[in-house]
Amino acid sequence: MKGLSAISILSKIEPLLLRVQKPSQYIGGETGSIVKDREKVRVSFAFCFPDTYEIGMSHLGMKILYGLINQREEFCCERVFAPDTDFEELMREQNIPLYALESLTPVADFDMIGFTLQYELAYTNILNMLDLAGIPIYAKDRGESLDKMIFAGGPCVCNPEPIADFFDFFILGEGEEVNLEVMDLYAQMKEKGASRSEFLCEAAKIEGIYVPSLYYVSYNENGTIKTVQPLENVPKIVRKRIIKDFDKVYYPDTFVVPFTEIVHDRSVVEVLRGCIRGCRFCQAGFIYRPFREKSPDTICSQAADLCRNTGYEELSLSSLSTSDHSEIDEMLTKLLEVTEEKRVSMSLPSLRVDNFSDALMEKIKRIRKSGLTFAPEAGTQRLRDVINKNVSDEEIMNTAEIAFSGGYFNVKLYFMMGLPTETDDDIAGIADIADRIIELFFKNPDRPRGKMVQVSVSIATFVPKPFTPFEFEPQATEEEVRHKQEHLVSSINPRNARRIKVSWHEFRISQLEGVLARGDRKLSDVIYEAWKNGSRFDSWSDRFKWECWEAAFEKCGIAPEFYASRRRDYDEIMPGDHLNYMVDKSFLIREHKKALRAETTQHCRKNCSGCGVNREVGRSCF
Repeated sequence: MKGLSAISILSKIEPLLLRVQKPSQYIGGETGSIVKDREKVRVSFAFCFPDTYEIGMSHLGMKILYGLINQREEFCCERVFAPDTDFEELMREQNIPLYALESLTPVADFDMIGFTLQYELAYTNILNMLDLAGIPIYAKDRGESLDKMIFAGGPCVCNPEPIADFFDFFILGEGEEVNLEVMDLYAQMKEKGASRSEFLCEAAKIEGIYVPSLYYVSYNENGTIKTVQPLENVPKIVRKRIIKDFDKVYYPDTFVVPFTEIVHDRSVVEVLRGCIRGCRFCQAGFIYRPFREKSPDTICSQAADLCRNTGYEELSLSSLSTSDHSEIDEMLTKLLEVTEEKRVSMSLPSLRVDNFSDALMEKIKRIRKSGLTFAPEAGTQRLRDVINKNVSDEEIMNTAEIAFSGGYFNVKLYFMMGLPTETDDDIAGIADIADRIIELFFKNPDRPRGKMVQVSVSIATFVPKPFTPFEFEPQATEEEVRHKQEHLVSSINPRNARRIKVSWHEFRISQLEGVLARGDRKLSDVIYEAWKNGSRFDSWSDRFKWECWEAAFEKCGIAPEFYASRRRDYDEIMPGDHLNYMVDKSFLIREHKKALRAETTQHCRKNCSGCGVNREVGRSCF
């Protein structure tokens, strides 16, 4: 599978395209794609997304870094996606290596090969992509040559230990600046003829770069971590990178426009990063701190550029909580002027019920006329206080009433099951909220006539994540989750049963996510064995094979319950404790204790909770 040119790869894949689903995802050449003369490039970068094209092409981070890196004449960035199983089978049969879409160059011919880690259940896809590329899976087997440097960034890098054995280094935090710094260093050391080890020792001196091979992990007899010791002259604690001036950071004025439909087939503008809320279950709300906004003028300018250059007929706003933008009214007013002039529709992500107003409703009515999505997360006020959701029953009902008066009749509600301190009454509260929303619809004289209300209740099994106040909590067992599911169904009022649609995640997928989220380096061999057993696309319920993982855990002598179902002491060393995401562990402990007392913490605009980010960034959050 080595040594093939782009021309020979093209000749091999062309006869195969009509034998696979969505063949256009394998050929490149889309509008907006950038192809450079490889002879004039100092550093080549294969940007790998460990899932299918339709999912990866929807990812905003790839769009940003693709444009940013290709702005530099001496660098090239090309896209690589995981082939679906039908095309993978043909690739292996015809000895076709994994290749990049822009030039059809084999991935193994790139200098740097970077993965974005968006979710833990993509780990076996990473191994599969390395194998398809003909690259040794374990970092220790790649020798000292300064080529095929394998690294990763993304939210899962806040605890990369389960996959540490497969990567040369990781990028912690935001990548717009540090990716270019690493590529500059690589270019310099490549010209000097440096070795892989020499490059990694220098890279580890860059803020935000974590080289796992330069740290030794020892364990206690009970399996917990004893120490994490640096082996070289590298930082004992690796600090994440952040963009300080978010309003002026690079943002692309065009996207690659696919030939085929993708999951989020539209232009996207990022309006803010971070979150002010502090929901205790939400990893993103902590690891993306500090909170930063773009100005309405910047957002509108970027939206206008994308509408003009891509031809998309829809624009969406990206953030953890768009309605928390301090100038949301002005922002939406200006955006509506842009989108209405260009006849582009606009969509918003899920909204918070505690700042959903009539004025916001009036703007949303001009944006779309479908259903509205809200996330109460828990069924009772007590449990919402435990998780610090800071949303009341009254606010939920007021929001539904405003929506119905505004012409909406479909409501989607997101909840979690298996939250800390959860009882049967909390589960029954989910059904009660759905019932009350339906009753409210029929009582509302301004409800849309000729329409029937539909409430969709989506239930996710709670997964404790690192760098959250709930990282100390055990995950609910399969028996506990099954009982909760049955109790929820039995709690729904039979009169409204046909108007309430309930769905939930498969338990084993959530359990595996929990294992990998808080796991350590001992799991690398488990992941490898699961991949060898046939695991691929583990986040897809129709592809997930628990038996592959079960056999892998058994072979490696590891019980998944040790990582998923065990309560952690406050003084236990967590796998990612040597990585600094700017939120103090002491703050997480305080928040966990408050959760057990069902005490809430005000959001950052009302009162600083002392999470530690202010000290790290040298300024106040606001």
